[in-house]
Amino acid sequence: MTVSEVDLLALLRELDDPERLEWPRHYDRGENAVLLGRLVSRLEDDFAVRCTAEQDTQDSSEYGRVVVPGDATVCGTRIVVCVSKFGSLALVCADNPGAFLGTDEAQAEGELDAADLAKVNRALVDLGYVVVPEELLECDYDGPSQLPRHVQWPTWWHRFFGIF
Repeated sequence: MTVSEVDLLALLRELDDPERLEWPRHYDRGENAVLLGRLVSRLEDDFAVRCTAEQDTQDSSEYGRVVVPGDATVCGTRIVVCVSKFGSLALVCADNPGAFLGTDEAQAEGELDAADLAKVNRALVDLGYVVVPEELLECDYDGPSQLPRHVQWPTWWHRFFGIF
């Protein structure tokens, strides 16, 4: 299922609680760990490779990351999936967040295969994640939360995946 940019922005605004920057109310660390474990297993099965994962990121609204190694992808570029502590939000990028201005640019430059991207997106949606494009997350943040002073030019990425 594809969610429109308008609906995604509405979801980001709904999840944005100025009193809870690092994680939402009723946050369940154990539940997030289980879900990330399922994502790792699914991607390992889908790509027939061992994926690395980081989880329970401290002082950040990002919960963790899963990396599909480049030798398992068509283009040879690793795929990184970032998972937020908020609303099962997920970000998919080629190489690293910020390496490209989104998956469209990575595909245009021959660094991300459409079938590989579809495989990752399908796994995320099947597990209940909401995939938010990097291009949308890089838009200026205009929500009610007071983001840390070290963030010079806040974006939605800073709000839901950044360090606090």
